[in-house]
Amino acid sequence: MKVSKVLYIILGFIGVGLGAVGAVVPLLPAFPFLLLAAFCFAKSSERLNNWFINTKLYKNNLESYVKGKGMTWKTKIRIMIIVTITMAIGFIFMGNVPIGRIILSIVWIGHILYFIFGIKTIESVHD
Repeated sequence: MKVSKVLYIILGFIGVGLGAVGAVVPLLPAFPFLLLAAFCFAKSSERLNNWFINTKLYKNNLESYVKGKGMTWKTKIRIMIIVTITMAIGFIFMGNVPIGRIILSIVWIGHILYFIFGIKTIESVHD
């Protein structure tokens, strides 16, 4: 087995683990970790990829986004709140670094605009 394949598998499982924790812990985002897991499993193993895309974790958090359908408002807002809190902490700690604060603010505004206008909003299929 190639080293890169093993690394993808390890990163995939780390992504699943952190994504599962992020699905329950409010300040840890699940979405980017699950996206990492999906990417890594798709690159490493068809069997692991098939397993992952059939999990409830994947179906509830990523499936509609990966299929290009979009996200529900609830998911978008949850992600935006988590990122806003995380960036606010960074903003506070950059008190003596004005350029850092400016860059962080621009990234935050870009993030909010992308989630509002760049990702299609869908009706919740599970409510």
